[in-house]
Amino acid sequence: MPRTLLLLGTGLWCVTLTASMIAQSAPAPRASGAASAPGRNTSAPTSRPSSPATTAPARYGIGRPATAAEIGAWDDDVMPDGTGLPTGEGTPAAGATLFAARCAGCHGKTGKEGPNDVLVGAAPRQGFPFADDPNLPHTIGNYWPYATTVFDYIRRAMPPDAPGSLTDNDVYNVTAFLLHANELIPADFVVNAATLPTVKMPAREHFVPDTRRR
Repeated sequence: MPRTLLLLGTGLWCVTLTASMIAQSAPAPRASGAASAPGRNTSAPTSRPSSPATTAPARYGIGRPATAAEIGAWDDDVMPDGTGLPTGEGTPAAGATLFAARCAGCHGKTGKEGPNDVLVGAAPRQGFPFADDPNLPHTIGNYWPYATTVFDYIRRAMPPDAPGSLTDNDVYNVTAFLLHANELIPADFVVNAATLPTVKMPAREHFVPDTRRR
């Protein structure tokens, strides 16, 4: 049995080379300066000609322009000044019931317990020390700059298991509850497209609008 010299393999197959197999396949040594064998081409192999570049078509013939209704279903953002707020209204009392049913599982029954983001908390009431103390919770009451974008975020992203499932009145109600819980509006305040932009958030002066061209 010839001695095994080398085992070549991958995860799919392997080949065992024996001494006799290597000896049979190895080329015979050639003396220095000896002429090439007749008919043997010793020049470097020529490369294959490259295939011509493929030009992509101007159009692929798929899809269609989006309709105004389809664009409108996505183009529903609310600006800091209240532009884009829909009709409807809400109150803190109605929002408390809805918050308990749809939001408390993630944020706690009062918005302070978690396990997800803490939403309620006015402290610190002075200054803006978040860069100095990263452990401070960023709540609606101490960090959010615009009451209008509280509405925008809730309507767009909450609840996380069914974003967009709340009606506009639902969102107004939850927004009203959270603003009241953060001591920003009284209990009898009615939140709507006219009143929500008037709510002054404590952190507003610490933010500036992004006026860069997009």
